[in-house]
Amino acid sequence: MNSPQKKLGWLSLCLLACLLASGCAGYRLGSTGGFPAGSRSIQITPFPNQTTEPGLTEALSAAIRKEIQRDGTLALETRDRGDILLQGTIQTYLRDGVTLQPQDILTVRDFQVSVVAQVKALDRNSGKWILDRNVTGRTLVRGQTDLTEAERIALPLLMEDLARNITDLLVNGEF
Repeated sequence: MNSPQKKLGWLSLCLLACLLASGCAGYRLGSTGGFPAGSRSIQITPFPNQTTEPGLTEALSAAIRKEIQRDGTLALETRDRGDILLQGTIQTYLRDGVTLQPQDILTVRDFQVSVVAQVKALDRNSGKWILDRNVTGRTLVRGQTDLTEAERIALPLLMEDLARNITDLLVNGEF
């Protein structure tokens, strides 16, 4: 009872299984930094704000801590006990017009707000800097009648994006 249809059915099933299995070929389970999740700890120091925009230091500190906890690869530490010391400086806060009002080509409707931080991470075990670069966070703000209020509402989103980018560099980098 080895009909050609039966052989074709088995061949199709094997081919489908191979295709499904190959989709996961590049996926790595667990930490991608080369160490088990939670085996390394990080101490985060507040980033001084060199811009004229208030409240960035506190918002970034909270966002980085939240993102590190959400990711779970690194454990948060305090009081000089972390394997990694994260520090940096908030250097730039920019708002750029993206779209204009439909009937008024001089009034900006949507802004892209971006923040740039110089980020450094020191591996205390080896004494080497494992990260030293500028990292950017961005978000869009709908320019309402009160731009200050719109930016205040968008600030957590902006800092979450920056924190996500910093955490990604820390977790997926080579230690």
